[in-house]
Amino acid sequence: MNPFGVESLITIISQLFFIAVAFWAIQGIHFERFLPIQERQGKVLIVLLSIVIGFICSSFFMSFIDNLKNLTVLFK
Repeated sequence: MNPFGVESLITIISQLFFIAVAFWAIQGIHFERFLPIQERQGKVLIVLLSIVIGFICSSFFMSFIDNLKNLTVLFK
Protein backbone atom coordinates (compact mmCIF):
# COMPACT_ATOMS: atom_id res chain seq x y z
CA MET A 1 0.00 0.00 0.00
CA ASN A 2 1.23 3.48 -0.88
CA PRO A 3 2.36 5.45 2.22
CA PHE A 4 0.80 8.63 0.82
CA GLY A 5 -2.53 6.85 0.45
CA VAL A 6 -2.38 5.63 4.04
CA GLU A 7 -1.53 9.12 5.29
CA SER A 8 -4.41 10.59 3.27
CA LEU A 9 -6.81 8.01 4.69
CA ILE A 10 -5.67 8.75 8.25
CA THR A 11 -6.07 12.50 7.62
CA ILE A 12 -9.62 12.06 6.30
CA ILE A 13 -10.60 9.82 9.21
CA SER A 14 -9.06 12.30 11.66
CA GLN A 15 -10.94 15.21 10.12
CA LEU A 16 -14.26 13.38 10.17
CA PHE A 17 -13.68 12.30 13.79
CA PHE A 18 -12.90 15.82 14.99
CA ILE A 19 -15.81 17.30 13.02
CA ALA A 20 -18.14 14.79 14.68
CA VAL A 21 -16.72 15.59 18.12
CA ALA A 22 -17.06 19.33 17.50
CA PHE A 23 -20.62 18.86 16.24
CA TRP A 24 -21.49 16.86 19.36
CA ALA A 25 -19.91 19.49 21.61
CA ILE A 26 -21.62 22.42 19.91
CA GLN A 27 -25.07 20.81 20.14
CA GLY A 28 -25.39 22.07 23.72
CA ILE A 29 -25.02 25.70 22.68
CA HIS A 30 -28.29 27.31 21.63
CA PHE A 31 -27.32 30.13 19.30
CA GLU A 32 -30.90 31.29 18.93
CA ARG A 33 -30.71 32.60 22.50
CA PHE A 34 -27.70 34.79 21.72
CA LEU A 35 -28.28 35.80 18.12
CA PRO A 36 -31.47 36.88 16.35
CA ILE A 37 -31.41 34.04 13.79
CA GLN A 38 -33.95 31.54 12.56
CA GLU A 39 -33.82 27.83 13.39
CA ARG A 40 -32.56 26.74 9.97
CA GLN A 41 -29.81 29.35 10.01
CA GLY A 42 -28.80 28.20 13.48
CA LYS A 43 -28.43 24.62 12.27
CA VAL A 44 -26.30 25.70 9.32
CA LEU A 45 -24.18 27.80 11.70
CA ILE A 46 -23.64 24.77 13.95
CA VAL A 47 -22.59 22.60 11.00
CA LEU A 48 -20.19 25.24 9.67
CA LEU A 49 -18.66 25.86 13.09
CA SER A 50 -18.25 22.11 13.55
CA ILE A 51 -16.41 21.83 10.26
CA VAL A 52 -14.11 24.75 11.08
CA ILE A 53 -13.31 23.60 14.61
CA GLY A 54 -12.90 19.97 13.54
CA PHE A 55 -10.59 20.88 10.67
CA ILE A 56 -8.42 23.09 12.90
CA CYS A 57 -8.16 20.42 15.62
CA SER A 58 -7.38 17.72 13.08
CA SER A 59 -4.72 19.87 11.43
CA PHE A 60 -3.13 20.55 14.79
CA PHE A 61 -2.97 16.90 15.78
CA MET A 62 -1.77 15.72 12.37
CA SER A 63 0.93 18.40 12.40
CA PHE A 64 1.90 17.40 15.93
CA ILE A 65 2.19 13.73 14.94
CA ASP A 66 4.22 14.66 11.85
CA ASN A 67 6.57 16.74 13.99
CA LEU A 68 7.00 13.82 16.39
CA LYS A 69 7.94 11.57 13.45
CA ASN A 70 10.45 14.16 12.25
CA LEU A 71 11.86 14.50 15.76
CA THR A 72 12.66 10.78 15.86
CA VAL A 73 14.73 11.23 12.68
CA LEU A 74 16.77 13.90 14.46
CA PHE A 75 17.86 11.48 17.19
CA LYS A 76 18.87 8.64 14.83
